[in-house]
Amino acid sequence: CGQTVTVCATVTAVAPGSGTPTGTITFTGAGLNTTVPLNASGTACVTTSSLTNGTVTAVYNGNACLSSSTGTAPATVNQAASTTTVSVSPNPSVCGQTATVCATVTAVAPGSGTPTGTITFTGAGLNTTVPLNASGTACVTTNTLTNGTVTAVYNGNGCFKPSKGTKGVTVNNAQTTTALTITPNPAGCGQPVTFCAAVTTNAPGSGTPGGTVTFTGPGGFSQTVALNASGTACVTTTAGTSGTVTAVYNGGPCHSPSAAAANLTVNPAPTTLTAPPAQIRLRTNGTFVIPSMSATLKVTSSAAPLPGQLVTFKANTPLGPITLGTALTNASGVATLAPPMLPVPSTMVTATSYTASFAGTSCYAPSSATASLTLVLVPLLP
Repeated sequence: CGQTVTVCATVTAVAPGSGTPTGTITFTGAGLNTTVPLNASGTACVTTSSLTNGTVTAVYNGNACLSSSTGTAPATVNQAASTTTVSVSPNPSVCGQTATVCATVTAVAPGSGTPTGTITFTGAGLNTTVPLNASGTACVTTNTLTNGTVTAVYNGNGCFKPSKGTKGVTVNNAQTTTALTITPNPAGCGQPVTFCAAVTTNAPGSGTPGGTVTFTGPGGFSQTVALNASGTACVTTTAGTSGTVTAVYNGGPCHSPSAAAANLTVNPAPTTLTAPPAQIRLRTNGTFVIPSMSATLKVTSSAAPLPGQLVTFKANTPLGPITLGTALTNASGVATLAPPMLPVPSTMVTATSYTASFAGTSCYAPSSATASLTLVLVPLLP
């Protein structure tokens, strides 16, 4: 197919006629339809590269001296061999990058012409059939190429045999960017705080990264969380101390690792200390005592009791404060001064109030409360 072929017809006079015929020959069939003049030898030829299987018919159209005649000859045209070459651009590429895969089919001599038909692309993430264009090329554009080998099979046609081409494809991991947010920031100690990492693919790559993010933070915090369908991972914890929070994307089969860091500021949580009124009582033995004295410590934002914290009690006299003692808060956040019937000096009778105070910690802010301290002389206590 496509090979250059010459078809000739020679006309001779039949005895008793003689001489060299003149005039024209009309060739039809096997892809021909043309009229050619005889040369001085009585021969007419046509040269073509578009011959097809069939029968060539040559009709001598006669002249004033010689009558017309017809001759035939079979024409066998075999399929020409073809060659398929494959190109990938860009190659190497990165995961999710748009790449174009092309296959060009050419005729192998002595065949000629531009092959028509289709190319089937397989391998490296491809499985599609594409028609050849007028130049004998078929292309497919995709952003889902994978590492491997692209195979392009020309499926042939009536004129050209099938052929196959291959091309190795390298697809590298796409680079990523991790962005970290902390909410709220600053946070109060003991307050819930959420760390979120959003992982995106850097151009020319595309697609949403998958995999996990490992969060680390102050106080030895460490937790690994899977990315959701949007490429985001979040974790909520309790704010303890200030420090650096780090989010490390651990990478995936298509994406490279990346990391981000941010500073978390944790402010001491406000506290509230409450104290009820207390009394100074006189005992029958002539001594002064305080039968009971307590204070309750809570976290202001949640009103949750704050156990295990030291509260100091002081009586407020005209001559200045007098320390009565200290006590730890219990599970209910209540600090109770002990022992019961706390003896106090006679100078305490001038006090009209007392103050309970919490000095605060790295996590909890200080607070205090002042309540009345009343001298009650009767009835006497045992």
